Amino acid sequence: MFDIAPQVASLALQEGTSSGPAITSTGMAALAVGLAGLGAGYAERGIGSAAVGAVAEDEGLFVQALILTVLPETILIFALVAMILA
Repeated sequence: MFDIAPQVASLALQEGTSSGPAITSTGMAALAVGLAGLGAGYAERGIGSAAVGAVAEDEGLFVQALILTVLPETILIFALVAMILA
């Protein structure tokens, strides 16, 4: 994620003459995985607390809570696979 910072800075300072992409493919892949990680963490914030509360009240909801907790993590897995394939 920190590899992209110099590229973003040079993009901001660029004066409009460009002959290629502003961000390299490695930078784009890092940005995709980083944003997917932020999105998964944001989704996990609400789902995790609700799942823990539901399981604390009724232990029969453990499987449903586990499935709902794992779903946001698949977003990050898809981003990692896309980065590897890119």
